[in-house]
Amino acid sequence: MTDLGPVAWPPAPIRTERLVLREAEARDRAAFIELLASPEVHTYLGGPRPRDELDHEMPGAPERWPGSFVVDLDGAMIGQILLRRATEHRRPAAAGKADLGYLFLPRAWGFGYAAEACAAALDWFDCVLPGEPVVLTTQTANVGSMRLAAKLGFTEVERFQAWDAEQWLGLRSPVTPSD
Repeated sequence: MTDLGPVAWPPAPIRTERLVLREAEARDRAAFIELLASPEVHTYLGGPRPRDELDHEMPGAPERWPGSFVVDLDGAMIGQILLRRATEHRRPAAAGKADLGYLFLPRAWGFGYAAEACAAALDWFDCVLPGEPVVLTTQTANVGSMRLAAKLGFTEVERFQAWDAEQWLGLRSPVTPSD
């Protein structure tokens, strides 16, 4: 995965009705560790990383890169949205396209935050890189992620086997500005 290309970064914080999408800050370190060490979050992602390993390896200020948004609710990180270029994707249909990923802390599940944050990130993407398609890959067993993909307008391109599970690759057609 690489950066998005000619995108000014970081953008001004993106505000939704309930959330703020912003760049990572030092105050987010503990939430990043919690996110990456959570067995629930990583059920369909190959398993969590050991908390002590993360605590030792993670810098004081989490890494920042174009397309990585912290999802903030009332001043606290509840998740992360990633938009990165899928340059070496396992599937030819995804190669070179922007790839949407998201992780949310379990306490933030079930409130519509993922849909709200992903929609805002995709709106931002449509403004800075108009006309570009976006892909999303998830395990078919991850029912919540499959529902979210449909809600966000992703349609199935293919299913394939990887990481000992059936995967779903969806495509969100490019949104072009109205003339």
